[in-house]
Parts: sequence; C-alpha cells; structure tokens
Amino acid sequence: MQPLVTPQWLKDHLQDENVVIVDCRFALSASEAGAEDYRNDHIPGARYFDLNRNLSGPKEAHGGRHPLPDPTALVSLFSRAGIDENVTVIAYDDQEMAMAGRLWWLLRYLGHDKVAVLDGGYAAWKEAGYEVNADVPTPQARTFTPHVRPDMLVDVQAVRERSRQTVLLDSRAPERYRGEVEPLDPKAGHIPGALSFFYKDNLASDMTMLPVEKLSERIADFANQDIIVYCGSGVTACSNLLALHAAGRTDVKLYAGSWSDWVSYEENPVATGEE
Repeated sequence: MQPLVTPQWLKDHLQDENVVIVDCRFALSASEAGAEDYRNDHIPGARYFDLNRNLSGPKEAHGGRHPLPDPTALVSLFSRAGIDENVTVIAYDDQEMAMAGRLWWLLRYLGHDKVAVLDGGYAAWKEAGYEVNADVPTPQARTFTPHVRPDMLVDVQAVRERSRQTVLLDSRAPERYRGEVEPLDPKAGHIPGALSFFYKDNLASDMTMLPVEKLSERIADFANQDIIVYCGSGVTACSNLLALHAAGRTDVKLYAGSWSDWVSYEENPVATGEE
C-alpha cells in the first residue's frame, strides 16, 4: 500500500467497514492538547491514540524519551480498536505527519502493511470542507496478529558499529543538529558522522508531502546506501521514514531511542556544528 492517501481518498472510503481511522494529534509542549482537540472535533469514526499513553512505553534509564511500546501492549491496543489483517488503517495528525507516522511505522513493524497517513493531516481534511464531528465511536474488537520485523529497527550498539557506508540522518531542526540549542535533552549536538535531514523539508507550504521526484532529489547523494534515521526521541524521524518510503526507500531503519537515548550513555561522543 502507498504510504499516503489524500483527503478525497479517505472521504470516498469513510464508510468502508474495513477502514479504521486513527487520530494521533499530540503536542510535545502540552501533552493533553491532542486529546482535547479530538474531543472537540475529529474525522467521523476516528479513534484516538495518545503518543505518551498508547504509542510509547515507560521511560527508563536508557531507551529515550519515547521508548517503543511492548509489542503485547500494541497488540491489545490494536485489537481493541478493531484492527486485524483485513483492516486498512488511516492515521492523521496536525504535526507534519510525525505522530501519525509513528503509528504507521509501529503497525508496519508489527507486520501490518495496510496502513497509510493522511497527506496534509487534519488541516487538509478541514480545508477540503469535509465533515467533522465530536462523536466517540465504540469499536468492535478484532484480533490483531503480530509478525514483528526486527530488521526495521536498530539500537545504540548498532549505531555505534554501523559501517562507513551507512548514512545516518538526523531529523531534527538544523540548529539542534548543530548543537546551538537543545530544548529537550541534557546534551546538545548530534551523533558524530550524522547528516542533517530536517523532516519538515520534505513538506510543501501546505504541509503535504513533496512530490516523489522532489523527495528523490533530497536523497540522490546517498540513494544507494544503507540508511538509519533518528531524531530526538524516535517520533519526528517517522515523518522522514514516511517520506523516504514514498521515494521508494522501504528498507530504511529507525534508531528508535534516537538522540535522547544516545546521550543517556556518558561514553557516547557528541559532535557539534556541520559535518
């Protein structure tokens, strides 16, 4: 399945019994804002998944600010939401497809390929003039069967030991990559050898994804190399993964713990400035 769908596609399939819509809106600066926005209005039939409560595991000494949830917890979540192998999941947010991208990646990590992100998010849906409401659905549970794909994921050791031919992409804003500011983590800078690849640069002015040819131009210099993507905590990197997938790179790996995991190890080196 293509990783992105248009508002028109979703409108046309809104009543399909095997389409499940998930609202993933979440603000890192105000953790309850997304749930409140969902209660105010959302795409009809949408369930709500919260980044902290549903799409992340408990924080520990290592693993980053948004560790991956235990697969068992995800299986329970998806089953309660009415997701099984027959269901196509459409995720949306209003954060440049990062939160929705997290759900897209998690479903694919558990072997569910029938998932896509609403291109342009909730704003694009409302801009098109399509229906919204505040009704909270009561999904009929189904049985989600996982098929975990461990090759989609790397940990801190794999990043340390990556080959010289592997490209490491930092998804954060350039000033955070350079170490000029760091609003969230205890150290500023980037993993030595990483290249700056800001996830918002994949987007057009209306916050939809750039055309495939433009995305392909962004990765032209390393199109034939292995790629690992990270960000601050493994969330906005998923928007980059979505863009890379759209450009044909379906093999890119996620360093889920990302920068917040990297700096939790005192022995890990830190670089600043441009590479």
